[in-house]
Amino acid sequence: MENQNNITEFIFLGLFMNKEIKIISFTFFLLCYFAIFLGNFIIFITIICSHLIQQPMYYFLCHLALMDLAYTSTIVPRLIGDLAAKSKIISFNCCMIQLFSAHLLGGVEMFILVSMAFDRYIAICKPLHYTVLMNRLRCNMLILMAWAVAFWHSIAQLLMVLSLPFCGPNQIDHYICDVKPLLKLVCTNTHVVNILVIANSGMICLVTFLVLVASYIVILYNLRKHSVEGRYKALSTCSSHIMVVILFFVPCVYTYVPPPSANNNEKEFSVLYTVIAPMLNPLIYTLRNTEMKNAMRKLWYQKI
Repeated sequence: MENQNNITEFIFLGLFMNKEIKIISFTFFLLCYFAIFLGNFIIFITIICSHLIQQPMYYFLCHLALMDLAYTSTIVPRLIGDLAAKSKIISFNCCMIQLFSAHLLGGVEMFILVSMAFDRYIAICKPLHYTVLMNRLRCNMLILMAWAVAFWHSIAQLLMVLSLPFCGPNQIDHYICDVKPLLKLVCTNTHVVNILVIANSGMICLVTFLVLVASYIVILYNLRKHSVEGRYKALSTCSSHIMVVILFFVPCVYTYVPPPSANNNEKEFSVLYTVIAPMLNPLIYTLRNTEMKNAMRKLWYQKI
């Protein structure tokens, strides 16, 4: 079939149509982005400028904070700008760049969470082998693997969308360029493509989430062997990780696993993993982490 693409630009319908709600949303998302930037920036600087960077858990947390900053920066500034603009036009090429970037950075963040769960598993279930198994070389390999897997996932999504014919209309019922809302604009049968999207994005989210849940169940089960003090410290750390995983993965699974026709409010749910989760991550990892709070207090008091 010949790929006919008559679309040179898309128009976002956005989250809301009501003018008053758009003004309130503009203020809300602007504050959210400021909180995301400030919170993750403080965590990133605190870790790289303190002894915490030597510990694998905080090494991964440093990368997670950086990914939160990069991931939200591909989405939230555009969302804020569109809430204040009369026309929400994005060129076809910019749309494809946003699609690729969001899936790449979101994928890296997803696999960093897996690396953090692996780190906690080794620390709790195999403590005597921790320093050998979680050396800096192994940590770098896990980060590199996260980038490699996320790249192949996002390039597959991009090539699939580029192969589809867009003949009109060009209105995207979303605030970002994503695969599922774009498929609604394709002027051909998308049954097979929908299955591929579910297999690529949906199953990756679901399987990764189930693996993380299973790993934390094993971790919590093995905590029985620890002392009361060690159990409390491990539970404090793991509970923070579990909260982050739930905030990120549950809306992701809800968005990407069902077929497009069955998910009419996916753009509202996507706010949870594109804005809310990256904003709450710094709070979750600092308010429930004594070591992180002490490092922040020591570093930033000296700076002030």
